[in-house]
Amino acid sequence: MGTFLVDYQSHDEPVEKVPEITNQAVKKIRAGSKGVGNLQVVEFILGNELFAIDLFETREVINYTEITPLPNTPSFIKGIIDLRGIITTIIDLKEMMNITREADGKKKSRIIVLDATVSEKMIGVLVDDVLAVSTYTEEDIDKDTHASKSSDRDILGIIRKKVKTGDRDKSDLIIWLDIKTMIHKVEQDL
Repeated sequence: MGTFLVDYQSHDEPVEKVPEITNQAVKKIRAGSKGVGNLQVVEFILGNELFAIDLFETREVINYTEITPLPNTPSFIKGIIDLRGIITTIIDLKEMMNITREADGKKKSRIIVLDATVSEKMIGVLVDDVLAVSTYTEEDIDKDTHASKSSDRDILGIIRKKVKTGDRDKSDLIIWLDIKTMIHKVEQDL
């Protein structure tokens, strides 16, 4: 796995600061979750739904930047960017998954750059917003009910995120995506 950083793009308007996750912080996160059955994920929003991908399948998260369109490509391939001298293909994950609903509230589109273990090519996925890097245990994950081994859904499981609201606890459901399989299915188009 590469490093997980937040890259600040220069814009004319002020950019809201996002905390940087350094190499040292990633090592600390890894060390704290070495226990059996722990899963570390990057949580993000597509439309109004919560999704996650494995932290170790990501390289970094960057702010949205101008994307150069590519002709004669599927509509979910938004184009390419120059990421510190490396041409990176950008995939609109929402369009790829046929999610038509727009996110409520403020939209802060981000690009999650995937690790080299996912694809030999540099690929980034466009999402509506990145929320957090979180660690979950096996008890928080339902792999049997919703995970699909033979269908096209590419879901590894459903994560139950416990959230405190006032004096009560509630659970948000996060769909844990198999990003490796999703990218392998479309790699010939990249």
